[in-house]
Amino acid sequence: MRTRVTDMFGIEFPIFAFSHCRDVVAAVSKAGGMGVLGALYFTPEELETELKWIDDHVDGRPYGVDVVMPASYEGADFAADELVGRLQAMIPEGHRRFVDGLLASHGVPELSQEAEAGKVLLGWTDATARPQVEVALRHPIALLANALGPPPADVVKQAHEHGVKVAALASTPRHALKQVEVGVDIVVAQGTEAGGHTGEISTMVLIPQVVDAVDVPVLAAGGIGNGRQMAAGLALGAEGVWTGSLWLTVEEADTPEMARRRILEATSRDTVRSRSWTGKPARLLKNEWTEAWEAEDSPGTLPMPLQFMLVSDALRRIGRSDAAELATFPAGQIIGITNQVRSTRDVIFSMMEEYGEAVERLDRIVGD
Repeated sequence: MRTRVTDMFGIEFPIFAFSHCRDVVAAVSKAGGMGVLGALYFTPEELETELKWIDDHVDGRPYGVDVVMPASYEGADFAADELVGRLQAMIPEGHRRFVDGLLASHGVPELSQEAEAGKVLLGWTDATARPQVEVALRHPIALLANALGPPPADVVKQAHEHGVKVAALASTPRHALKQVEVGVDIVVAQGTEAGGHTGEISTMVLIPQVVDAVDVPVLAAGGIGNGRQMAAGLALGAEGVWTGSLWLTVEEADTPEMARRRILEATSRDTVRSRSWTGKPARLLKNEWTEAWEAEDSPGTLPMPLQFMLVSDALRRIGRSDAAELATFPAGQIIGITNQVRSTRDVIFSMMEEYGEAVERLDRIVGD
């Protein structure tokens, strides 16, 4: 199978797999696709460890790194050494009381004194993402992806100087054009079905619009988890697929057991776009947490990155408790068909087998 992206990276299948789990990234690349490690949750030191492990376990196959460098966020003009302190001071006490009250009403205990300090900011800003980029470019990555808005032009240039291709996610044709203007090599057209940060346009509508708007390869994203959906994306003009939620339940994934169980049991109606995680609309697993932020007594969410800074410890407390009704996390509508645990290799090969069957079925229709 050949498209511009398979030729670009020398991969067998045009399947890109976003995951925060290094084992999944390595397994996808070794199976003939392209694993892409989400760097957001790692400190630069942790990211160095993760990428060194991938280098040692990917058998020389290409892989990528995904960072988050949002085009707009609170504190963009703050100096790096004062960023966290000044942002923390911007969080209203009323919002803190709301979160404390929500956890108390569900009996969520405080973190123990022995618990490690949480990461209140992560890579949600230019200042915190750039060190991740520096680490990534010290490794033999093939792709650098940006998840929110066009990456800074100097970062694109820096990646290209290292021989690294750049991809960026877009939820409208206008966003796709902005990505191309800064020099990205691939646009990921992500429909609203996708997990995590996503727009309002469905994948079926978005892909042909983006394909018509730009002259670089386009990857179809959002609600793609099997070969038939992959065939549909390519029929709409995409040259590969970008997948994410599909990998939350594979054998290699380090998804917490409570989360894995809920995903396996969920239907496609069990997700919702909510600002309750980061302050920007993101598709999450729907539950009492997401509903609480839409209730009449909610103070409303804060802009990025203040919302995550507000709730980061709360999410840690929930994760360490048995309050499953509050445990939310990014998940796309494709979780409605991820109802069994399979190996990454099996998922890849099943997708390609089903893709082939879909193409053959269309050929028979045309032939008739």
